[in-house]
Amino acid sequence: MTVIRQDDVIQSVADALQYISYYHPKDFIDAMAAAYEREENPAAKDAIAQILINSRMCATGHRPICQDTGIVTVFVHVGMNVTWEADMSLDDMVNEGVRRAYLLPDNVLRASVLADPDGKRANTKDNTPAIIHHQIVPGDTVDIHVAAKGGGSEAKSKFAMLNPSDSVVDWVMEQLPKMGAGWCPPGMLGIGIGGTAEKAMMIAKEALLDPIDIQDLQARGPSNRAEEIRLELFDKVNKSGIGAQGLGGLTTVLDIKVKDYPTHAANKPVAIIPNCAATRHAHFTLDGSGPAALKAPKLEDWPEITREAGDNVKRVNLDTVTPAEVKTWQPGDTLLLNGKLLTGRDAAHKRMVDMLAKGEPLPVDMKGRFIYYVGPVDPIGDEVVGPAGPTTATRMDKFTRTMLEETGLLGMVGKAERGQTAIDAIRDNEAVYLMAVGGAAYLVAQAIKKSRVVGFEDLGMEAIYEFEVEDMPVTVAVDSLGTSVHQTGPAKWKEIIAQSA
Repeated sequence: MTVIRQDDVIQSVADALQYISYYHPKDFIDAMAAAYEREENPAAKDAIAQILINSRMCATGHRPICQDTGIVTVFVHVGMNVTWEADMSLDDMVNEGVRRAYLLPDNVLRASVLADPDGKRANTKDNTPAIIHHQIVPGDTVDIHVAAKGGGSEAKSKFAMLNPSDSVVDWVMEQLPKMGAGWCPPGMLGIGIGGTAEKAMMIAKEALLDPIDIQDLQARGPSNRAEEIRLELFDKVNKSGIGAQGLGGLTTVLDIKVKDYPTHAANKPVAIIPNCAATRHAHFTLDGSGPAALKAPKLEDWPEITREAGDNVKRVNLDTVTPAEVKTWQPGDTLLLNGKLLTGRDAAHKRMVDMLAKGEPLPVDMKGRFIYYVGPVDPIGDEVVGPAGPTTATRMDKFTRTMLEETGLLGMVGKAERGQTAIDAIRDNEAVYLMAVGGAAYLVAQAIKKSRVVGFEDLGMEAIYEFEVEDMPVTVAVDSLGTSVHQTGPAKWKEIIAQSA
């Protein structure tokens, strides 16, 4: 009979969360490297390059792949023959592991979990509690899958209760444009079919724990309906032209994962949960011999990639940039930002808009300036700031017109597309929206040379910072005329793919 010790569970969970904060799985690296080699859209190819370069940097520097270090999801399979040497519940052990991982001084991870989600939204400060699923199974071991899911991909989750005769494939393809690019493609789509509403969601997430193996399935052919759906959707999603970061291109997904479960005769519950380009999960087994040992990957597992500046690269001085200069920028242009850049996410925008409504002065003058939608990881050692990649920009759409018209803000930097409300406001005010690559947070942070809090310090990572940046790479995603590369790029590449088929 196996004896599982409390400290072994805690240490293993903590080690796994640290591990997945800076190591991509090898299957993901291989799939991304292959996508990089075949990509033909220069903007998408550069986005994939940034993701791969960032991934290698994180592996060597042991710092988070993404500033959003996620909410922890744990699947635990407990063998029926196991006994415990513990005075904590299993959930408490897991949460203590999460706590230790996120507060480790050598690699502090960003606490993103808020209690009282529709009220005070108070940060729990240690990323607990985790979302924990248990199964009691035959055996003498405890099998644990640990994942950390960022808010961007979770936000794009979809669920529907289809009629029995409805097509799952058609429904997924209908949802895909609605998901935008805030889930940071290329990644994976986990699809759960059957059970009940909550079961479909759970198996969709569980499916994402499986390795990327679509090429093996293509080679041998499907053996059941779930595998047929995987192949059909893999082909159709990549032919959609959405591409890396929604910029248009040949690769939108690296794999499609499908799990199903028996369901009621009257229903067909279907769920989609995406995994982003900062995919993070690990698997280990406890057999009573001590904490799990996760093998570090080899640096040669990462491709050697260097970014090359194209003809359309422009250096921009944020301290002197003018509205006239902004009007010359074209959708898809690559800019290298230099100078002072403000930050602000949801909570800061809400507070600023409320202050403006009351006629109160803001803590910092926004006129003619740019704001970056980011909540950085706390720095360690001699870092100016921890990993500082962009957050999903559409969450700021409802604040955009007020910010542009009442503060004189000139431009914004964020992740993925903007909705029509924001695009209209950008066009009407001849402003601009720039996109930084999601999943390249450590790389982006290297461009930040100074950092200080200039407003709303009580908001923690959601405070207003002032960064001084040097050659921070961004893409013009919505120009001053309201042209969005996230609308034009996928449409163009969908047509290109169709013509070459």
